[in-house]
Amino acid sequence: MIDKLTSALQFQQQTLALRQQRQETLAGNIANADTPNYKARDFDFSQELKRATAQQSGPVKLATTHAGHMQLSASNTAVDMKYRVPAQNRLDGNTVDMDMERAQFLDNSLRYQADIQFLDDRISGLKKAMQPEQ
Repeated sequence: MIDKLTSALQFQQQTLALRQQRQETLAGNIANADTPNYKARDFDFSQELKRATAQQSGPVKLATTHAGHMQLSASNTAVDMKYRVPAQNRLDGNTVDMDMERAQFLDNSLRYQADIQFLDDRISGLKKAMQPEQ
């Protein structure tokens, strides 16, 4: 039963993990907007999601952060980070375009929230399906 629930939610788990990783990457770009010679980075979300879901073979794996946690294999999604090509060169060598970074950050935030809502709806549907009829 648990394996079926895990497999039903595995795609959403991968999606949220990649969205969170992209959010951290975009936040790092924004935080370093004034750092000389900083190169903005990002990754192709759809390509990485295809790669991550192709590697799915078993139940969702969790990362342990404390010695007392249960020993399960970690699900570290290593993405292929790429440097952004700037639309306009800056004298200090920084490639962060704040307008583009903010737009990407907002877009990713909205998609993250939508993915959470979709996951919540999916869990609610599964809970209803498991409850006995009254």
